Amino acid sequence: MAKEPYAALLAYFHQSYQRITDEIAKVIIGQRQVFDQILAAILAGGHCLLVGVPGLAKTLMVSTLADIMTLSFKRIQFTPDLMPADITGTNIIEQKPDGRRGLKFVRGPVFANIILADEINRTPPKTQAALLQAMQEHEVSVGRKTYPLPSPFFVIATQNPIELEGTYPLPEAQLDRFMFNIWVDYPAQREEERILSATTTGKRVELSKILNDRSILNMQKLIASVPVSEYVIQYVSNLVRASRPKDPTAPEFIRKMVDWGAGPRAGQCLIMGSKAFAAMDGRYTVSLGDIRQAAVPAMRHRIACNFAAQAEGVDAVGIVERLLETVPEPEVPKYAEVTFPPEPVELDIEQE
Repeated sequence: MAKEPYAALLAYFHQSYQRITDEIAKVIIGQRQVFDQILAAILAGGHCLLVGVPGLAKTLMVSTLADIMTLSFKRIQFTPDLMPADITGTNIIEQKPDGRRGLKFVRGPVFANIILADEINRTPPKTQAALLQAMQEHEVSVGRKTYPLPSPFFVIATQNPIELEGTYPLPEAQLDRFMFNIWVDYPAQREEERILSATTTGKRVELSKILNDRSILNMQKLIASVPVSEYVIQYVSNLVRASRPKDPTAPEFIRKMVDWGAGPRAGQCLIMGSKAFAAMDGRYTVSLGDIRQAAVPAMRHRIACNFAAQAEGVDAVGIVERLLETVPEPEVPKYAEVTFPPEPVELDIEQE
């Protein structure tokens, strides 16, 4: 193990982030906020769900990210007839050299560093659960044996929100496995003009390899070590608890429009995502601005609105935005002890 000064690691991280964004910009025009949220989820060790209408480069964005990493990448197209064994793998009968027969496990596509689960809502719940179990446990159980998944391991799923026929929407408990729920919107007019110009010439873009498994694990360890003050933790706790209609601190509009709010995992994802945003910006500590930046993707799929909200045209995003306006910032002690900069980070693997 090696201990490296925190400032040097943060500078290395920020430099790598800039190189990643430069490479992605060669293929993906615009959508900078979407990509930052994807990268924050990956570097914080989480999974993310991309939701958007067809043709907004959701799949291209993930495959381009895989192209700049020397990590194994598998794309799984979810269909109604997809079975759990098609994802995890299965045991087959194999004849050994001595003539005896035995079972041999054939690994499925889930045994990769990056998994693109394309149109995850097009497969039945039984198959969805096979992937979501791997996401939570980072392992696959087949028969009597359990097989660990490679590290790092993260899943980026896509979902089409406008076509409901023949789909199986993810239950709220399974949506909670995703760190971020990221909405991919239409590009701005100028960006769309650039897309039309760049993608109709037949030219192919060569991308440079920037990250490998060792650098990703180093970045995840660096982000985990970013300090968070009690002031920020208290704000996150107040924000999450205020989303629960039965909590004494819940505002009146939450009691009226929400059936149930976000759980503790939402607070964990808020803090880890905010750590990633702070490190990507080259800062040592998490600010309330980082929390607000992570609030919508971390909480939108963890709040269930009722008919009263639908009648007023309010969705989960509107609820989160109103919470950010309503929940006050906690008071800061006049003389608060601050440790700055953080201590050197001890890495489990050698830094590049």
